[in-house]
Amino acid sequence: MLGYEKIENHNPEALEKMKHHYYEILKLIGENSDREGLLETPLRVAKAMQFLTQGYDHDPVEILKSAKFEEDYREMVIVKDIEIYSMCEHHMIPFIGKAHVAYIPDGYITGLSKIARVVEAYARRLQVQERLTTQIKEAIDSTLNPLGVAVVIEARHLCMAMRGVQKQNSVTTTSDFTGAFKKDKTRAEFIHLIGSKLH
Repeated sequence: MLGYEKIENHNPEALEKMKHHYYEILKLIGENSDREGLLETPLRVAKAMQFLTQGYDHDPVEILKSAKFEEDYREMVIVKDIEIYSMCEHHMIPFIGKAHVAYIPDGYITGLSKIARVVEAYARRLQVQERLTTQIKEAIDSTLNPLGVAVVIEARHLCMAMRGVQKQNSVTTTSDFTGAFKKDKTRAEFIHLIGSKLH
């Protein structure tokens, strides 16, 4: 019987430095960093942060180029409901949601999974939702040179729910469009296909 094998890629030197800082942070918030329940916490948090920010190690343009194919298809390609788990750069608290991405090819397409990987590569960084939306659009636009790109992201920001204004049910929606999606008819078709009610 095959067992579960957890595979993680970590930078050992950075882990050790981060572990030390998290150990000190625990003390600064009033905890006993040496009590049993917290002995492994600094290392666990360091590993978690490296995982949550692994997008810095990935090049979204190269991801798209790795599966770029010539194809005579000029209709809308949509990958919707791509899960997003990102970290707000202002408070380093998560925001969670979905991305809906579309493009209209002009001679080239890419593997569908690559669209999701581009979203992931940008999301796994310290982010703001507005920039994340634009970065996804620009990567696809510059690499595939399509007739148009559309990106809509809807997300719940825990920095709004857990602190500050403490509004638990608010959803932030951002969008960015190029080319054919600047036209009302094409944009309306995209919005209809991903669902006029986004959440």
